[in-house]
Amino acid sequence: MSPRTHLRNLTAATTAVAALSLSACGAITADGTDGTGDDSFTLAPYIQQRLDDDKPLRIKLSYHDPSLAFAKPIGSGMKKAGKELGDDVSLIGPTGGDAGKQVSEIQTLIQQQAVDGLAVSSASSDALKPVISQAYKAGIPVISFNTDNPDSQQMGFVGQDLEASGKNQAEELRKKIKGDTNGKSVIVFSVDTGAGWSHDRFNGFKKGMKDSGLKIVGPVNVGNEPNSAYNTVESTMSGQPDVAAVAGLDCCSTTAAAKWVAQSGKQDSIAMGGFDLLTQTSEYIDRGVLDFTVSQNPAEQGYQAVKTLHDFLTEETKITGVDTGAQIITRDNLADATVED
Repeated sequence: MSPRTHLRNLTAATTAVAALSLSACGAITADGTDGTGDDSFTLAPYIQQRLDDDKPLRIKLSYHDPSLAFAKPIGSGMKKAGKELGDDVSLIGPTGGDAGKQVSEIQTLIQQQAVDGLAVSSASSDALKPVISQAYKAGIPVISFNTDNPDSQQMGFVGQDLEASGKNQAEELRKKIKGDTNGKSVIVFSVDTGAGWSHDRFNGFKKGMKDSGLKIVGPVNVGNEPNSAYNTVESTMSGQPDVAAVAGLDCCSTTAAAKWVAQSGKQDSIAMGGFDLLTQTSEYIDRGVLDFTVSQNPAEQGYQAVKTLHDFLTEETKITGVDTGAQIITRDNLADATVED
């Protein structure tokens, strides 16, 4: 039996989107089920028809803020996969990380039957959970990428283990701190403290800092506009005595905080760790301002998000997660690392 015949023989899908319940019913396991042991996913008839007609698959990657520099390598990986696999791919999402706009955009795709496979990097896990369920129940294969939504009806996750990466960052940062840590502080910054990915990384960071003797301040929300982010870092640091370390939980809070460390002249006394490897980030590492950054391979995230959905639709393969890893980049291995913007 061919993969497409296999998909066609699944129980017929309900096509009336308006009748769909928006409540999530538990996490989808790696085998593509809803965790109850019932293989409940049913492919939408319109997608099956496109498969039967050999039309290019329309795979959408909904990223929580395409204006971020991190979106560029994700888009590059996505386009590479689209070209190799013959899919019609596109990176969509709300500029500024507006969860409501992201939900509305996805709902429009579902209602217009304009997507055959959907990958979501959520601006807010709670806000996106119902629309992920809506896509799943409409018969659209849906996964998360870059930011996980483990309590939703996602069928898998492509990206970094966010909590583990936050813990790795904290443990590495502790190695870089000079002198006694008792009574001193570590200041943590994020471009969006309300986002699920930020919560996950920070929870891991706290675990990695356990019993360090350091007081954790933050995470402080800086936003994604560079000048505003820097000003927030500057005002935060001016009120913090005895700072031993600074951490950025993402690409852009990292560069904003590194700029402050450089301009304050405190790079020899304050340890700093960040996330992602932008050109500017690599320059701060080379100058010794930033001790290290944690790379999560965004191009691979974009590539694997497309491939995971493509393989599910065209082959008899179940959706499983793809861990894109967490690599610590320092001055020692910077020359061998791939810049992410």
